[in-house]
Amino acid sequence: MFNLINGAESNVKNDILSGTTVALALVPEAVAFAFVAGVEPMVGLYAAFMMGLLTSIFGGRPGMISGATGATAVVMIALVAQHGVQYLFAMVVLAGVLQMLAGIFKLGKFIRMVPYPVMLGFVNGLAIVIFLAQMGQFKYEISDGNMTWLEGEMLYTMGILIAATMAIMHFLPKITQAVPAGLVAIVAITLAVLGLDLEARTVIDFVRDMLPAEEAASATLKGELPSFAIPDVPFTWETLSIIFPYALIIAAVGLIESLLTLSLIDEITDTRGNSNRECMGQGVANTVNGFFGGMGGCAMIGQSMININSGGRGRLSGITAALVLLAFILFGATYIEMIPLAALVGIMFMVVLGTFEWSSFRIIGKIPRSDAMILILVSSVTVFFDLAIAVIVGVIVSALVFAWQHAKRIHVHTYEDENGYKVYELRGPIFFGSVANFKELFDPAGDPEHVVIEFQRSRVADHSALEAIDSLAEKYRALGKTLHLRHLSKDCRTLLRKAGDLVEVNVLEDPNYKVAVDPT
Repeated sequence: MFNLINGAESNVKNDILSGTTVALALVPEAVAFAFVAGVEPMVGLYAAFMMGLLTSIFGGRPGMISGATGATAVVMIALVAQHGVQYLFAMVVLAGVLQMLAGIFKLGKFIRMVPYPVMLGFVNGLAIVIFLAQMGQFKYEISDGNMTWLEGEMLYTMGILIAATMAIMHFLPKITQAVPAGLVAIVAITLAVLGLDLEARTVIDFVRDMLPAEEAASATLKGELPSFAIPDVPFTWETLSIIFPYALIIAAVGLIESLLTLSLIDEITDTRGNSNRECMGQGVANTVNGFFGGMGGCAMIGQSMININSGGRGRLSGITAALVLLAFILFGATYIEMIPLAALVGIMFMVVLGTFEWSSFRIIGKIPRSDAMILILVSSVTVFFDLAIAVIVGVIVSALVFAWQHAKRIHVHTYEDENGYKVYELRGPIFFGSVANFKELFDPAGDPEHVVIEFQRSRVADHSALEAIDSLAEKYRALGKTLHLRHLSKDCRTLLRKAGDLVEVNVLEDPNYKVAVDPT
């Protein structure tokens, strides 16, 4: 319904202009997430610069933007409140090391286990989260810590400026794609506000609203180059015990969000990123963050979509975004502070329209009920809880649905062979989910003296299946009947404890596959 993707091929001009657009959009996000985590705004801005630069150089997905994110910031709140910002820096270093280990051991490939309904739910839920996050821009501070909604002329002005931004974003690409529509919209709306002397909230107003009254008057986004420093924490087991749980969660949440964003951009651009290299890139960036005073982070789907929409495809787009952001911090803070929030909100609203999978409404009645339920579940959990929790819940539910469906597929065809033996010809996999149905297929008391179980069209998947076969063999033995097991793999024969001597070996016909169980 809303195809906002710039189809221009990757080139230096597109990457530089797109990166500049992204840099402007990074500022309020980085500041907001810094306040969420309980640290100073500059800690969030440093994180956005270092994450963006290093993941663009070392990461596995050109065109993807990383920075300080809400998904990681909410995990940091308790650590900062209880132990201070130096423990945060130490934790970020450890989280980066854990992410690099994930890359070294090639764990990034497991993102392929995320089913498509979970991916759809992730995208839709995140689009809703991005939309809801913009609602905070429609509030302003009336007293110390007390916020109220915009009304009257301020609200009308905000609405008109947002609509104008969205109109530029929608119609300009139909005329020309020489420059990113987002960049044009930001410049045009800023000049309009200044030229017409409109009463519109700006980036610096947003920053001041989040600071105590005594600090708000002197608030600025101007800063210095980040400097190297080893986190000032005791190097003891006690410190490790404090930061390790947070580091593990940050590492996992960061990789899940980054790798899902990587998969989304792969699909949009019809290219292929490297998930294991992205794990390494995220790890390097977070480790450096901890030593240079940044709060760390991961991939940012909103800013990544702005980059892709604006034509950014190469690594240069992310590098440009990071360097331009640093230039703003060092030399151009005054210009960034005067950007109207309405322009940035309008851009994010267009990102929401382009990110949400509107086709979900069309297909939801045509796909299996289980897939529709998973899609809605993941979207809801993403909105009300957290992205990482939503994906984990979605994968678990999908796995349970898969197991249940395959558990019902096991059945048997019985007949009498030339020797007068009763043959049970199994069809379907035997695993923990189908074991109960497997046991109900047999009638040991009513069967003849010789019984054959034919596994040629079946597979033994796990330890539960092996135990079920052993248990069935014991029943036939107790009744003085002979059970024959045919066409089991060598691995199955080795792992069967009680029924192993009942297997008829046929070297030419027996299959060769492994059972997912550790024999030790």
